[in-house]
Amino acid sequence: ADSEYLEDQFYFGLTYNALLEKPGAITQQNLSYGIQTGFIKDIPLNSSRTFALGLGVGYATNSYYSNLLAHNENNSISYEDSLADIEGVKRNKLETHTLEFPIEFRWRNSTSTEFKFWRFYPGIKFGYVFSGRSKLVTEADKVSFSNDDLRDFQYGAMINFGYNTFNLHLYYGLNALFNDNVTLTDGNTLTIKPLRLGIIFYIL
Repeated sequence: ADSEYLEDQFYFGLTYNALLEKPGAITQQNLSYGIQTGFIKDIPLNSSRTFALGLGVGYATNSYYSNLLAHNENNSISYEDSLADIEGVKRNKLETHTLEFPIEFRWRNSTSTEFKFWRFYPGIKFGYVFSGRSKLVTEADKVSFSNDDLRDFQYGAMINFGYNTFNLHLYYGLNALFNDNVTLTDGNTLTIKPLRLGIIFYIL
């Protein structure tokens, strides 16, 4: 048996993205989703290697479909809480592309020869949003622009838990998607935070 084995060094995940703490008039539409993938360095902390620290780097793209309408006029962005005045709306979303740095505190009942085991990996995740866009698609037109109001640095708490191949992934954003003092045209501050729930696959 290999006493120097490492676990779960690559990951791939799919999530449903919910928006929390949104103004009352903001509603989600369509299916907001996320995709994440990356590499985690497994650092065992005991001789049996059932407890470890995971330090990772990865990439994620997240889309949030809602009736939060962004306007960009003369490089000034404003936000409304309704699509009711626009004809033929197909979809309206915010989209982010993020460089992520997960840190996991890993417990598992694995051995060097057993590939099916329970895992419980709570942790935190830091993210740098290197690209953020607002996009509106109607039957007649497509409007898309880079959105600098989205917060560059985001972080949150996460838990990855499961058995064998399929594991649940939960991420709760601890800071807002938007920069401070970004408001709707009615004055409500956009303190929206993401909640992501899905599945994550770990690969040796």
